[in-house]
Amino acid sequence: MSKLYLVSTGPGDKDLVTPKALEAINVCSDLVAYGLYLELLGSVCDGKVHHDLPLGEEIGRAQLALDLAANGKNTALISSGDIGIYAMATLVFELLDQQLKGESNNPQWLNVEIEVVPGISAMQAAASRVGAMLGHDFCTISLSDLLTPWETIEKRLHCAGAGDFVVSFYNPRSKKRDWQINTARDILLEYRPATTPVVLGRQLTRDDESITILQLDQLSSDDVDMFTLVSVGNSETQHIVNGDQDWVYTPRGYKNKL
Repeated sequence: MSKLYLVSTGPGDKDLVTPKALEAINVCSDLVAYGLYLELLGSVCDGKVHHDLPLGEEIGRAQLALDLAANGKNTALISSGDIGIYAMATLVFELLDQQLKGESNNPQWLNVEIEVVPGISAMQAAASRVGAMLGHDFCTISLSDLLTPWETIEKRLHCAGAGDFVVSFYNPRSKKRDWQINTARDILLEYRPATTPVVLGRQLTRDDESITILQLDQLSSDDVDMFTLVSVGNSETQHIVNGDQDWVYTPRGYKNKL
């Protein structure tokens, strides 16, 4: 039986691609991905058949990967970060779910063996660059309202604020969406101090990476683009400076023991 690997390749640095991901790619004849992900992997992808579908063709990518595997080809559907976090894995299982419910006409997909290979997400990479920002309870929220109504996103923002979670924002801005991150900032300011540390991680672990640490009341859409991961601390998150090193950490409550 052929196999479909849902492969995570991390935030961009080749050294952060797991051995399990490399092993999965190695045993596959066909690779399905957005072209940039294959470029970042480099020579690992040599000798494979590349199926490069552009951004916006996520459904087509998932369908193609299932079709290739169903036709007897070991296939890797590749995504950056962790493929199970705001990425392609959920779409594959949604397609299978539709088939099981009789809402699709692709019974061959149900014969495909699937393995999900986890990876390092953008929020983990950003946290590692500044210390231990995710040291206590945290959540992630996508600010894209292309698939989720803004009313739902706004409700989640208020819940995250009321729960005092560290919040990592995915899809904070695009060419057509420039107001959501400012609205998210204003909502969180209702629940935590203006001085709350915020980390902006752009092009994380790649050659042109940049890390910026600022206060919540200084956060602006002007400083964010589609390549930026935004993490906002909770009410106890600390920004400390040791010489030329800046660290951000969120304490877990060991203070009393210390």
